[in-house]
Amino acid sequence: MTAVSRQSLEEILRFYADAGVDDALDEIATDRFQTGPVRAAQAQDVPAREDAPAGRSFERPAAPPVAPALRQPPAATVPDEAQAALARELARKADSLEELREIMAGFDGCNLKFTAKNFVFADGNPNGPLMLVGEAPGREEDLEGLPFVGRSGKLLDRMLAAIGLSRQTSAYIANVIPWRPPGNRTPTPHETEICRPFIERQIELANPAVLVTLGGPSAKVVLNATEGVLKLRGNWRVHTTASGKQIPTMPTLHPAYLLRNPAHKRLAWRDFLEVKAKLREAGRL
Repeated sequence: MTAVSRQSLEEILRFYADAGVDDALDEIATDRFQTGPVRAAQAQDVPAREDAPAGRSFERPAAPPVAPALRQPPAATVPDEAQAALARELARKADSLEELREIMAGFDGCNLKFTAKNFVFADGNPNGPLMLVGEAPGREEDLEGLPFVGRSGKLLDRMLAAIGLSRQTSAYIANVIPWRPPGNRTPTPHETEICRPFIERQIELANPAVLVTLGGPSAKVVLNATEGVLKLRGNWRVHTTASGKQIPTMPTLHPAYLLRNPAHKRLAWRDFLEVKAKLREAGRL
């Protein structure tokens, strides 16, 4: 073999090695999908090569061991009316916010649970006079397991501070849906209806003096409204609980919307001034 041909061969071998090819092929192709006696019989039928050294044959290698089956995660649930009915039944059983939290954490009827990283129940003081309800967790909320902790959460904290409130002492914050939809997509009507009984029971158990809905989707669920949020905001509505209690409710713009449309912060400021006046009227501020 000349020096040139040896160099070429070495280059080819290095190329194959770099590509991950480090084993020679069998004389007969190996069926990796076939195991057991049939494959063993095929291996016995492979004749030894005539030019092979004495006592050596080119039988195909034994079948690799079959890896044990991995444990499959729970299958996602297809939203349907049966799951919504189950959610209503479970929500009624909760006699406290802690019981409701445990029930919701164990509920498998909403497919969003299987794609979210964390269950986002609530944050703040449940004994505070004000409760705020958003739509669903975003990326930051999903990672931390708390509502409104990203940029919109910081803006909401500043808005509360401007009227003398804070989530630590006087405000309780939750979402209609406690699991982040994949890619922050809009929750489907089925997903919303499955989660509706839980947020309604959460509001009833928290029993705030004043309720604020953040954004159009939460206003539509909490108030059964059909108008857009720009028409709803600034006008007092009433949320009626299952027990018949009426809670004054102010629909306003979502902080995330305000970050995208800063000119509308003045509208939200007016709404929060209305909330402040209502709390003073109720003797809770």
